[in-house]
Amino acid sequence: MNFLQTLGINSHNYGASTGQQWLHTDNNGQFDIASPADGKAIASVYQCSEDDYEQVIATAQAAFKTWRKMPAPNRGEIVRQIGNKLRDYKQPLGELVAYEMGKSLQEGLGEVQEMIDICDFAVGLSRQLNGATLHSERPLHRMYDQYHPLGIVGVISAFNFPVAVWSWNAMIAAICGNVTVWKPSEKTPLTAIACQNILKDVLAENELPEGIFSLVIGEGQVVGEGMLHDKRIPLMSVTGSTRVGRHAGTCVAARFGKSILELGGNNAIILTPQADLKLAIPGIVFGAVGTAGQRCTSTRRVIIHEDIYQQVKEVLVKAYQGLRIGTPLDENNHVGPLIDKQAVAMFTEALEKVQAEGGKLLCGGEVLTGEGYESGCYVKPAIVEAENHFEMVQHETFAPIVYLIKYSGDVHEAIAIQNDVVQGLSSAIFTDNLREAENFLSHWGSDCGIANVNIGTSGAEIGGAFGGEKETGGGRESGSDAWKAYMRRQTNTINYSTELPLAQGIKFDL
Repeated sequence: MNFLQTLGINSHNYGASTGQQWLHTDNNGQFDIASPADGKAIASVYQCSEDDYEQVIATAQAAFKTWRKMPAPNRGEIVRQIGNKLRDYKQPLGELVAYEMGKSLQEGLGEVQEMIDICDFAVGLSRQLNGATLHSERPLHRMYDQYHPLGIVGVISAFNFPVAVWSWNAMIAAICGNVTVWKPSEKTPLTAIACQNILKDVLAENELPEGIFSLVIGEGQVVGEGMLHDKRIPLMSVTGSTRVGRHAGTCVAARFGKSILELGGNNAIILTPQADLKLAIPGIVFGAVGTAGQRCTSTRRVIIHEDIYQQVKEVLVKAYQGLRIGTPLDENNHVGPLIDKQAVAMFTEALEKVQAEGGKLLCGGEVLTGEGYESGCYVKPAIVEAENHFEMVQHETFAPIVYLIKYSGDVHEAIAIQNDVVQGLSSAIFTDNLREAENFLSHWGSDCGIANVNIGTSGAEIGGAFGGEKETGGGRESGSDAWKAYMRRQTNTINYSTELPLAQGIKFDL
């Protein structure tokens, strides 16, 4: 395929890079990557060795000493150039994302656009890393806050957004003066290799040291585990399941490191009797089936008032019957494959369990076979009538299953149902009633990190901070003031008087 050659993907690829140099270990095992779209082999990747890892970390440490001294706007200029390179490679990189991961080509291109957008955001932010000036209680003293870079930022990303999440972290970390070491999912390492190939020319053209953007590819229990325990990495950003995040947070906290955790979601859309269904139905369908239900912001539950429940159910089932399922490289298709057969097994098992609990399967649920579905990773998205307390409804299944839940009271009942899960990432309400919307957004309303009115749960702009509460981890990435997590805060007091007054009026005369 032309995009592989354009992006420098070979039949065999090395698994460690310092940004401008690939380390040539080829005897530590390899990952053989096949596309969930057609089951065909794409390429293999050699796993990095322990020596590779040590070389990457040492190179990153050395690069940090140079990079942190460059003025932040100059660092922003480098990020601007990276954004322009991504523009040049948007089409082939989007195609690789779609083919390696399985999301639709439109979503693959959209993910690369997110990378471009975060670069643009970071360029502007590089001139706004501001602190506050504070009034001292002592005369002729000045106080202020400032922020300094941390050092190495470790990024462990998941398969479902194989490049965008790295860019959220890496570009913000870069303008803050940090360097990044990235461990991508072993299910989607080729997109990470492509990103390293795209950046290297920018680094070389600007005569920058190796180690600003580095890559290590290996098994999570080896490379990822090493990063979690490595005291040379002061900040770890981890995207994954709640189980993974609980372990990662414990490991990093044990060494007094910092962590940004972006974990599971069990996202709900509330439909009140005042909902505009012309808006709501497309929002529900895309939220539930986009990326084959493999987004952390995918819509898992739809909480519908009894007055409109039957109507909504019928419209949704009809909409699902019209979904086009097939290769993600065909832009006419709505739904591509799940990432692998293990994900398919989780999908079918979840449907079996929820029906055993009393759930009613309304449509979908089949594993597709035959021409065009040879990979065994295609399924029909499912709609299930359920109750919120069912064990499987409380659990996040990373697959296209959406649960319809009926409520009969006012909006407060719907909000209580929405909040009655352990996850707290994204949430939405569709209503034209101002009071309902404002109650949903109030501090007694949605308990999620993202709360939307008249748009769905899935799809976030890079200008806002992204993240959630409860077992979603509490981390924030991307926009707003999320940059502060990538820096260490320092409070400074300057005495420009000829005396030494102490705070709180303490006297200490010698």
